[in-house]
Amino acid sequence: MKTEPQDHLRMTQKRKAGFEKKKAAATKEKGLLIVHTGTGKGKSSAAFGMGLRTVGHGMRLGVVQFIKGALYTAERDILDSFDNCDFHTMGEGYTWNTQNREADIATARQGWAQACAMLDSGEYDMLILDELNVILKYQYLPLEEVLHQFATRPANLHVVVTGRHAPEALIEAADLVTEMRLVKHPYREQGIKAQAGVEF
Repeated sequence: MKTEPQDHLRMTQKRKAGFEKKKAAATKEKGLLIVHTGTGKGKSSAAFGMGLRTVGHGMRLGVVQFIKGALYTAERDILDSFDNCDFHTMGEGYTWNTQNREADIATARQGWAQACAMLDSGEYDMLILDELNVILKYQYLPLEEVLHQFATRPANLHVVVTGRHAPEALIEAADLVTEMRLVKHPYREQGIKAQAGVEF
């Protein structure tokens, strides 16, 4: 069905008025707790996109990457090349490869100690905690401890948490939550392996 020019004009004017009203009402600034979760691809990618914006603005970015420490990722190379980014990888790979709960807990605790030092330092504008949701799902860290640390962080620090299976209490505490939904994936439907530039 064809949209007439006058109908399009009315629609866009109404949308602009609504946008301007919401924009005028949004006057507060604060550090956001952001969660990217769900079974779909793109949780870490979205977080690193925000990280790239942060360093592009000359702001300070911190990254603690849980689980994936043994895996090569190009985003680590590029972000680590910026003077205003500190990138730490803390993990031995996916849990189905490590198969050692005690060792995984110890590694998670090391990563969390690094994250806490960065959270408390007051030196960062954004901190990405990649795959922390997986750590919480397997109860490698106490959820209450993590939530308390988030609640007592510097007021303007943005924290981005990624990974499947975000706990409900974290979702409740967050300011912004995005759930990536798996609709179709080449690995499952077509047997296509992970490829450079897409998965790593």
